Amino acid sequence: MRLIFVYWAWEDQGSGLVIQGYTQAARALGHEVVVLGPPRPNIPLNYSRDLESADAVIFIFEWTVQLQYGDHLDLARLVGRVPRCRRVVLDGDGNYNDVISFEGDYNHRDSAASRCWIELCDSLSDKICQPTLHPLRPNVRPFLFYAYNPTWEVPLDFRAKEYDMLYIGHCKFRWHPMCRVLRAIELVREEVGRVGLVGVGWDSLPWWAAPMQLEDSYLSDPAYLRKLGVEVLPPVPFEQVISWMSKAVFNPVISRPTFTYFQFVTPRMFETPAANTIPLLGLDDAHIEEIYGQPALELALPADNPQEKILDMVRRPEYYLDVLTQVRRHLAEKHSHAARLQELIEIIES
Repeated sequence: MRLIFVYWAWEDQGSGLVIQGYTQAARALGHEVVVLGPPRPNIPLNYSRDLESADAVIFIFEWTVQLQYGDHLDLARLVGRVPRCRRVVLDGDGNYNDVISFEGDYNHRDSAASRCWIELCDSLSDKICQPTLHPLRPNVRPFLFYAYNPTWEVPLDFRAKEYDMLYIGHCKFRWHPMCRVLRAIELVREEVGRVGLVGVGWDSLPWWAAPMQLEDSYLSDPAYLRKLGVEVLPPVPFEQVISWMSKAVFNPVISRPTFTYFQFVTPRMFETPAANTIPLLGLDDAHIEEIYGQPALELALPADNPQEKILDMVRRPEYYLDVLTQVRRHLAEKHSHAARLQELIEIIES
């Protein structure tokens, strides 16, 4: 089967590494996954503009789709070439819902925007998927999409780390969950080494925020970061995310509030356990156990005395080796790209 992913890739954010994993899994299983469009040397994906041999089309809708005006003739040819029943929409940001506002985060500014998005998705396909096992709308199919790849795994070795904590990701709607981690570190700051945030928006507003009226999305407190001695570093290409994570003893796994509300998974939830680091899971216990398995609860950031968990990870990281091994094994068995691809094919053929 030849699958075309319609996706606007960015070099330093989004699902590029995930899509690479799908491409590799497809080849191993006798299928093909391509991304619609001309080659982009700085974003190494398997591109193609050949629509004639497509067996199915998967529209991957993340926030960047709002910036992709694209070639409308390509879209017309795509819709005309591939039957509706073999088109799938992956609603990666939870926009295929009524307006949801949660802890300062929101999926739409108003109900008109919500209706417009839902109508757009419905015009493309009857198969609307979201990366959660608990969709809110009855016609949405649960499909986690994001996956774990055992080939990403870096051997676990906590010697000679440059940082005690790193977080690789942009600030958008993530200041409040990150604050939970930083407040815990503040209580024991003298006992925690270098702390870094790699991405845009942490210490200044990104250039595109004001033109897109996204200033509230990039809420942060640069003065507080300076007070804590947090290093803010520029974003890195998606192919370097796991190697950068591996520079630190632990990496927080956090999610923007609406994604927590929807119980979504994200790329970072599967990339972090593959790095040479300890994932500090800033998620609720039910979500942790559902995705990572019961042993992963040992990696959760507790509500009471969270600083003690951070200190324990810094002081004796080797204690967590067995838990990390169990988590990696669970993810490889339950959440691999091969398993996801098979599930996607079943959705297409249903």
